[in-house]
Amino acid sequence: MSVHISAQKGDIAPIVLMPGDPLRAKYIAENNLSDIQLVSQTRNVFYYTGLYKGIRVTIGASGMGCPSIGIYSYELYNEYDVDCIIRIGTAGGYLESTNLYDLINTDIACSESTYAKYAFGIDGETIMHQGPAYDIINTTSANLNMPLISGNIHSSDIFYRSIPGVPKVAQDHNCLAVEMEAFALFANAQHLGKMAATLLTISDVIPTHQQISADARERSLNPMIELALESAISINKLF
Repeated sequence: MSVHISAQKGDIAPIVLMPGDPLRAKYIAENNLSDIQLVSQTRNVFYYTGLYKGIRVTIGASGMGCPSIGIYSYELYNEYDVDCIIRIGTAGGYLESTNLYDLINTDIACSESTYAKYAFGIDGETIMHQGPAYDIINTTSANLNMPLISGNIHSSDIFYRSIPGVPKVAQDHNCLAVEMEAFALFANAQHLGKMAATLLTISDVIPTHQQISADARERSLNPMIELALESAISINKLF
C-alpha cells in the first residue's frame, strides 16, 4: 500500500485510465470492464481493476488540480509500477470555433503552476506528453474513424478568476482549452521516465457559454472512454 492508495502490490494494472471524479471511475469500470475488483477506496477515491478485451486495466480517480493528480499519479508510477497513465477528463474550450463534445489529445500542457519546478526542478511553463501513448491515441482514433483534435491545453491552478479573458500563458502557447491536471501528470511521468497522455472532452465553450447538461455529461464522455480503452490495447503490447 502507498500513503493514499490502499491497493496491494499487483492489484493495479500497468495501464491506468484516470478521470477526476471517483464516481466517474466507478461508472467507467462498471460499464466497460469485466471481472472488476475494487482495489482501493481510501478517502472514497475509487480504483477498480478489470479486463477490457482481455487486457488488464485499472480505472482510478485523480481528484481535482495539480496537487491531487500529482499525489495519485506519482504513487501509481513509483509504488505500483504503473507504466502508463491516460488522464480522461473534461475541459473548457477557449475558442468560439470549439464545439461541445470535441475530443482533444493533449500535445503540450502549459501552466502557471509551480508544481514541476518545486517538485523536480523542471523549469518552464510547458511540458509535453510523455512516451508513445499520444501517437497511439492518434492512430487509434483514425482506425476508429473518430474525430480527434491534437493540440496544446492550459492546466490552470485557478478555477474562479476575477480577471476576464484568456490568461497570458494560454495565449502565448495557443492553448485550445483549459483543465487542471495534465501539467502535473506530465511532470511526474517525465521525472520518473513513464508514459502519460491526456484525453479531454469539451464540456463547455467559455466564450459562447455553451455547456453539456449534467444529465448528458456521462453519456457524452463515452467516445473518449472508448478511445482510451482501445488505445490501451495497443499500449499493452509495448510491455
